[in-house]
Amino acid sequence: MSEVKNIARGNSEMAPIWNRLCLGVTPPLLPPPQPFPQSVLSRLRYKSRTITFPAGSRIFGPGQASTHLLLLLDGVVRVQQVSDRGREIVLYRVLAADAGGSLTTEFLMDYDGNHTEGIAETRICAFLISHSLFDELIATSREFRDFAFSTFSHRCFSLIRLIEELAFSRIDERLAQKLIELAMDNGRVAVTHQRLANELGSAREVISRQINEFQRRGWVKASRGNVDIEDRAALFRLAQQS
Repeated sequence: MSEVKNIARGNSEMAPIWNRLCLGVTPPLLPPPQPFPQSVLSRLRYKSRTITFPAGSRIFGPGQASTHLLLLLDGVVRVQQVSDRGREIVLYRVLAADAGGSLTTEFLMDYDGNHTEGIAETRICAFLISHSLFDELIATSREFRDFAFSTFSHRCFSLIRLIEELAFSRIDERLAQKLIELAMDNGRVAVTHQRLANELGSAREVISRQINEFQRRGWVKASRGNVDIEDRAALFRLAQQS
């Protein structure tokens, strides 16, 4: 069973009107998360519905046909790949904070043997959009089409960057960068070695050895479920080598 834990930094800051929508109070006019014309907003309002998921929910994955896509209004979704043996690697995250809304595009990337799954790292609120509505908006709205293609392009670019990191960057450099990314203001990273391994596409044993090496150098102090950064500058210098 995969570990489901919220390690996303911060909270998305949505406009209050979107928050009211997520609570089921539909305002008379919806401000666009992107510069959508009113005709697109009307179709989203009347031909789709809002849906919420609690943190930790499995939104899509193997055995769950992707029949809809989500226009994320609030929250963070972690998209990861799961092997037949249960190994995981985080591919990217979908954040509602990205320009006020973001599309999940997994059904556009569907293929035989797809082991991708999406986990809600926070409470999620989204528009649930059918294939037919998506096709309609793509065909009739340049603004929505640009938004969808831009989102898809961003996903592809994220995957290309991940491949480059796996192929060309050392694990110690990538681990140093990840610790800096996940650290809170006090320098604490509340995360297990297994979760870090999933984030980096590595094995827990490899991460544990590297954390121990960082600790030997005085860069971090490790405890159960936490890594406290003692020398951020040293980690930063190592991360910059990648």
